[in-house]
Amino acid sequence: MNILKTSLFASLCAAAALGFNMQVHAADIPQQQQVAGFYQHQLGNTQITALLDGTNFMSPALFKDISPDKVQEILKKYHADQAKGVQTSVNAFLVNTGKSLTLVDSGTADCFGAHLGSVLKNLKAAGYQPEQVTTILLTHLHPDHSCGVSKNGIANYPNATIYVSADEANYWLNPKQAEKITADKRANYLGTVEKIKAALAPYQAKKQFKTFKLGDKIGEFEVISTAGHTPGHFSYKLKTAGEDVIFIGDIVHSHTVQFDRPETAIEYDIDPKMAVQTRLKQFPDYAKHGQTIAAPHSPFPGIGHIYSADGKSYQWIPVHFKD
Repeated sequence: MNILKTSLFASLCAAAALGFNMQVHAADIPQQQQVAGFYQHQLGNTQITALLDGTNFMSPALFKDISPDKVQEILKKYHADQAKGVQTSVNAFLVNTGKSLTLVDSGTADCFGAHLGSVLKNLKAAGYQPEQVTTILLTHLHPDHSCGVSKNGIANYPNATIYVSADEANYWLNPKQAEKITADKRANYLGTVEKIKAALAPYQAKKQFKTFKLGDKIGEFEVISTAGHTPGHFSYKLKTAGEDVIFIGDIVHSHTVQFDRPETAIEYDIDPKMAVQTRLKQFPDYAKHGQTIAAPHSPFPGIGHIYSADGKSYQWIPVHFKD
């Protein structure tokens, strides 16, 4: 009997010691950083690599004609983090057709702080070199889309030609435009212009900056006017063997608020009424025809589809992960 008690006591002590050691080791295991932000999506012979620039949070007050309580209600419905604000990603997309390598939008580089600016790093992590990129399509010239083309006056993609709509270039790069901006918005406009000019300068110096108009084609890409967010905002359509892909740019900034309430504009829209009209025109088409959508401000990887049950509110359906 004493032998049995002694054996049981020894077993309990050993188990307790093992549990203690496991707790100590568990506490010592460091947490790891998120993996590199790239995702490769295959459509027929075309590979689209989503490149994460970073994640940002916007104040609910930036959204127009919607109460803060309603914003919080929508965030709660989507199980989104309500405390930090309205989450948005900044994504760019690298398109490999097998014959050409095109970058659609470019991220922020150093324009918005250290929490953003990872497109170039993630492009390299995805197995590409910036010298391989021959075309850069900018949906518009806001710095979170254009700053990433260069850094400190040096082109990040030295062999690439940048394309943007003529209307967009005129709005931001024509010196006479500043006179048309109202006094209360002029300082912000001029600050944005300074960032845009610095980003584009190395390409303009080498005549690697071109503009287009509605009806033009750039390689395999069709241009689609989606003005409102900015005067010359354009989206791009690429036909693949599988289905059409639309690179929509900033016709939407929030996968929660503006999908649920597409009539809601955001402070960043230069023409809020037109921006809403554009979204209300494009979303029904995307929902009906099922095009693959590449959205720079939807949660990474920002590739998915748009769904609507009633034609009034919409849902973002992320692409299913494929290995």
